[in-house]
Parts: sequence; structure tokens; C-alpha cells
Amino acid sequence: MKKNNPLFYIKTIHTLIWIFFNLVLFYLCYAVISNKIDKWVWLGILLILLEGIVLLIFKKHCPLTVLARKYSDSSKDNFDIFLPNWLARYNKLIYTSFFVVILLILLYRLISNK
Repeated sequence: MKKNNPLFYIKTIHTLIWIFFNLVLFYLCYAVISNKIDKWVWLGILLILLEGIVLLIFKKHCPLTVLARKYSDSSKDNFDIFLPNWLARYNKLIYTSFFVVILLILLYRLISNK
């Protein structure tokens, strides 16, 4: 893929956003496991929920995926992001499950700290 191709830039931006949300999720995981519930936890949850709303608005697709579709007719799950195909395929399932576990641990921490 040539660097002057719009799809290259979309994939790069999409991958950087994916990395950002991974950092948010892993911070949330660290915070709830170590019981360090602070304003950053609530901000992280808000960001993840906003991402979920955007995905719902775009019928379970990232807006960048919709944009990338203009530049590719590939049927691969990773046509729009620099991830292995298997991870791109199961990305939403993996990270939604991870987020639910984080929320359950958070709920446990909030209940047990009273």
C-alpha cells in the first residue's frame, strides 16, 4: 500500500485510535483491580460508552470503516486497520467482553467499599 493512498492514512488513524482505546481499557483494568477509582476511571468509562454510541449510530461500524470502504472493495476484516485479520474480526467481541468484566469488578469495588 502506497503512503499517498487515502486508505493508508485512514488505516493509520484507525490504528492509532484503536491503540488509544486499548490504553484506556488497560488503565481501567489496572484501576479497578488495584482499587484506585478516580476521575480518570469515570472519564475512561465515558469515552468507551461514547465509542459504543458512535458504533451504534453507524450500525456497528466505525465511521472510519465507512470512509475506508470508499477506497477498497476488500472483504477482509482488517482492510481498514493495521491489525491481524483475526483480531479485526473479533475486536468488538473481545473488547466488549473485557469492558464488561472491568465494569463488574468496578461494581464489586464500589459495593465492597461501603
